[in-house]
Amino acid sequence: MKSIEHAIVMNGAYAAGAMEQTLPQVRMAEERLPFTVRVVRSEEALHKAVAIRQAAYARHVPAFAAKLSSPEPNDHDQGSVVLLAESRLDGSPVGTMRIQTNRFRDLAIEQSVELPAWLKNRSMAEATRLGVAQGSSGRVVKIVLCKAFYLYCLAANIEWMVIAARPPLDRPYEAALFEDVYPGEFIPLRHANNIPHRVLAFEVGTAAERWAEASHPLLKFMVQTRHPDIDLSDADVSAWSRPVRRAEFSDRAAIGA
Repeated sequence: MKSIEHAIVMNGAYAAGAMEQTLPQVRMAEERLPFTVRVVRSEEALHKAVAIRQAAYARHVPAFAAKLSSPEPNDHDQGSVVLLAESRLDGSPVGTMRIQTNRFRDLAIEQSVELPAWLKNRSMAEATRLGVAQGSSGRVVKIVLCKAFYLYCLAANIEWMVIAARPPLDRPYEAALFEDVYPGEFIPLRHANNIPHRVLAFEVGTAAERWAEASHPLLKFMVQTRHPDIDLSDADVSAWSRPVRRAEFSDRAAIGA
């Protein structure tokens, strides 16, 4: 079986066959990480995710962080998965993200805004409650969680990734080629304590092609490098996906195995 990343580059097609790519065939590199990323499947893991989530929010919005001391209903929703990054050294939590698809219900962001016509009737996934540990490793943890989000969307045949971010946290997404859903506007979001956020979206099916055209450094990291420490094999995929073999949906699967 081939890993999902291997299929993207070597076969020139995405997990659901949504769009053929014109990327040259390249040899996949492999990179190990000092932490793992897995889907939360126990109360113990969920409480680790909640702890790192609250600590991260407390550094920037302490009043809101006080409301995040316990798991939220959305953590258990159908169509949602919580990711947890844990140190390989001692198992301590170093990052978390929640991914919600619109398979069963509207995205959380739709409590606050009506999405434009170009996002209507599209399969979408929203990343929320992103939090990473303080320190120099935080940036790496964040980008790896974003890669896990991207891999999940590929496997689930999600058409658009959606995020909301406050300045200056919006800048990395803009640099990654996310586009404004409401250009020039900052929208108060109910699920973010009514704090104004910039809303951005990213088309999954053209990502590798656009990164290649832009000679973007994310191409190598997201598409041409396999990270065995990202393991999404416990994630459920959306109704838009073809059946995905568990080993194929894991970044742990050996290339060509």
